[in-house]
Amino acid sequence: MGIALDEIKRRLRTFAEVEARGVSPLYDHLATQAAEDDDVAGLLTGARGGEARGTLLMATAHRLVQADPIHPLSRYYPSVGGFDGVDADTWPLFRSFLLERAERAREIIGARFTQTNEVRRAALLYPALARVAKEAKRFALLEVGCSAGLLLGLDRFAYRYQCDGGEQLVAGPAKAAVGLHCAIDVAPGAVLPKLPKKLTIGARAGLDRAPVDLRDEEELAWLEACVWADQPDRLRLLRTAAAEQSRHMPELVAGDAVDDLAPAAARLPDTLPLVVLTSHALAYLGDRRDAFVEALAALAERRPVWWVSEEAYRVGLEAVLPGRDDLGCEADGSGGMCVLGVVRWEGGKPDALALARTAPHGQRMTWLP
Repeated sequence: MGIALDEIKRRLRTFAEVEARGVSPLYDHLATQAAEDDDVAGLLTGARGGEARGTLLMATAHRLVQADPIHPLSRYYPSVGGFDGVDADTWPLFRSFLLERAERAREIIGARFTQTNEVRRAALLYPALARVAKEAKRFALLEVGCSAGLLLGLDRFAYRYQCDGGEQLVAGPAKAAVGLHCAIDVAPGAVLPKLPKKLTIGARAGLDRAPVDLRDEEELAWLEACVWADQPDRLRLLRTAAAEQSRHMPELVAGDAVDDLAPAAARLPDTLPLVVLTSHALAYLGDRRDAFVEALAALAERRPVWWVSEEAYRVGLEAVLPGRDDLGCEADGSGGMCVLGVVRWEGGKPDALALARTAPHGQRMTWLP
């Protein structure tokens, strides 16, 4: 049974207010209007599971605009060369464009998962992996919810962190095809992290319910469609990372985040400590998040395991670090801010640490004490 229309409209409203506002004027406007429109919101009733969200509707429309870039709507889509800002014509054009293609839109919505492989999140994850590397030295990396697996190449990216006081932290190889920038500040009582020039990843693999094969042009086009259309810099970065990935293809495994976690981990040498990485993946697990944490604990009975996560507190770190209401998005009006965490199991019990508050697309982070 599909999601009720009222729930879909609520999700669209939340997407506009929490995720898009202040980040994407185009998607804020479109999702706000769609939340009040039964016909447009109703396109999502055919989505699978928890996929009936604003991100899927926007990605579907983006894919259709990619396929018809001469339509007047495209002038609002910088990703295909448009440069007009939101105006009185944006929503009427979007609505008519999408409903004229309603059958195709429903096909995409019913067949696709949201695949937001945000390369800039590597800048958020690098300091957490650097912390693990102090103990694990050389480790195996398994990303759950990997999409095309672009984050699995994060040791080949170059990083520049701009501090509030003007200082800069740099990490990664000096000559890298992908260079990432991230603003970083410190909360009271915290100090900036120490970052190594390199990480030593001995083996790597990705697990996803529908891995993206970058060699398939249609799959790559969908991955690009999932990038927000008025953020062309993100799209250029995705294409650069995809080209780099094509020279170092990791193994990507199709499977379930809970049921297939152990078999996926078994593909990596058990002589290496294991780091399981998640980034904006657990929200799609629904009520199975606790089962995922239990599966991690089961892995830790057989080998050293760390879990590095960059997720909303309520769907991620709360399971192993409860009672930290200060880390929730609601605590300080921070909107879509998430939490970077690292967990290791000792004697069957999780030892969890919140490292930083993070912006969802890798723009900035606040290091915690």
